[in-house]
Amino acid sequence: MAVTVTGLLRFGFSLIFGIEVSVLFAGIEPTKKNRLVTNLLCVIFLFVQTVSWRLLGIGLTSKLYPLIIHLPLIIIFSLYYKRPWLISAVSVLSGYLCCQAPRWFGFLAGAALGSRIADHIFYMAFVFLAYYFLKRYVAGSVRQLMEKSYKYCLFLGGVPLFYYLFDYITSIYTDILYSGVEWAVQFMPSTISVFYFVFVILYYAEMQKQARFQRERDMLDAQFRLAQTEFVSLRQLQQNAASYRHDMRHHFALLQGLASKGYIEEIKEYLRTAQYDMDAITPIRFCENETVNLILSAFAAKAKQAQVMLTVDAKLPDLLPFSDTELCSLLSNALENAIYASEQITDSSKRCIKLRVYSKNTKLCIDIRNSYHTEPVFHQDMPVSEEHGHGFGTKSMAHIVEKHGGVFQFSVKDGWFIFQATA
Repeated sequence: MAVTVTGLLRFGFSLIFGIEVSVLFAGIEPTKKNRLVTNLLCVIFLFVQTVSWRLLGIGLTSKLYPLIIHLPLIIIFSLYYKRPWLISAVSVLSGYLCCQAPRWFGFLAGAALGSRIADHIFYMAFVFLAYYFLKRYVAGSVRQLMEKSYKYCLFLGGVPLFYYLFDYITSIYTDILYSGVEWAVQFMPSTISVFYFVFVILYYAEMQKQARFQRERDMLDAQFRLAQTEFVSLRQLQQNAASYRHDMRHHFALLQGLASKGYIEEIKEYLRTAQYDMDAITPIRFCENETVNLILSAFAAKAKQAQVMLTVDAKLPDLLPFSDTELCSLLSNALENAIYASEQITDSSKRCIKLRVYSKNTKLCIDIRNSYHTEPVFHQDMPVSEEHGHGFGTKSMAHIVEKHGGVFQFSVKDGWFIFQATA
C-alpha cells in the first residue's frame, strides 16, 4: 500500500516538475496571471492523470501520456501564451528529458537501500533540487538560444526528441530496452555522440563568426576615433586661419615699413609668402555649415593633390541628424573611397567626383558619385574589397545612416559608382 501511494505521489510530482520546467524553457513571463494559469494547468492535468489512472491503469496512462499531457501542453503554450510552435514543442520535450535525472537519482537510492519506496522518495526530493538548478543556471541560456535562431532551436530540440521517441518505443510501448537488444542499448550513446560533434562544429563556426564581427567592430571604432581626431585637426586649422587674419595688422605694419624704404621686390616676395600661407590654412567656403565646410575643404585639397576634379553642391538644413563626429566619419569615408577609386584611373582628365548634399522634406540627402578604374564588386548590396584593411569604411557609413533611421544605397550606373543616403 505504501509503495502504491508513494508511486502515485511520484507520478504527480513528475507531472508538475515537467510542466514547470517546460514553462521555464518556453520563456513564459512569470507574471501573476501566468503563474495562476500555470498552477491551474497543473491541477487540471493532475486531475486528468488521476482519472486516467483510475479508469485505465498506470500502464495504459503512461502510453497515452503524449496525447493527454504533452500535446495539449504544446497547444496551450502556442495558442494561449503565444509562443512559437517550435519553441513550445522543444520546451515540452526538454521538460520530459529533464525528468530523467531525478529518475536516475531515485533509482540509485532505491538500489542502494533495496527499497522501492526509497526510489520514489529520493526521486521526489531530487525534483526540487533539479528545478532550482534548471531555473537558476540553465533556463535563461536555453531560452536565449532557442529564440536566437530557428537553427539553434532545432539543434536544442534534437536530443530531447530522440530521447522521447527512444524512451517511448523501447521502454513504454515495448520492453526492447530491458530485453538487452543491442541496437537499443547503443542507440542513445550513439545519438549523444553525433550531437556532441555537431555541437562542436556549430560552436566553432559561431566563434569564428563572432571573432570576425569583433574585428569589424574594432575597425569601425578605430575609424570613428580617426574621424574624431581628423575633425579636431580641421577645427585647429580653422582657428589658425582666424589667428592669421587677426594678425593682419602686423603684416600691414611691416609692409608699410618696406614701402616707405622703397623695397618693392621684398614686398612682392613677402606678399607671395603670406598668400601661400593663408591659402594653406584657410578652408574653402562650400556652404554655411561649419562642420561640412571644414570636411569638404580638407578633401578638396586631397582631391587636388591626387589630380581628381571634385565638384561640390552643398545646401544643408540648419538642423542635421548626425553629430559632428558622425558627419565627419560619413563624409570622410565616402570622399576618401571616392578619391582612392578615381586616382586609379590612368587618364587624370577622367578622374571625377561629384558631391551633392541637400535637404528634401526635412531630410538630409547625400549623393556622392565618382569615376572608377575597376568595376566594384558587391555582396548583399554592399561593395566589398579584396584588399586587406579595406571595406570597413562603407560598413561604417551604413552603420551611421541606419543608426539614425535613414536609408542608403550603393550602386553603379553609367560608369559612376554612387552612394546615396537619406536621414
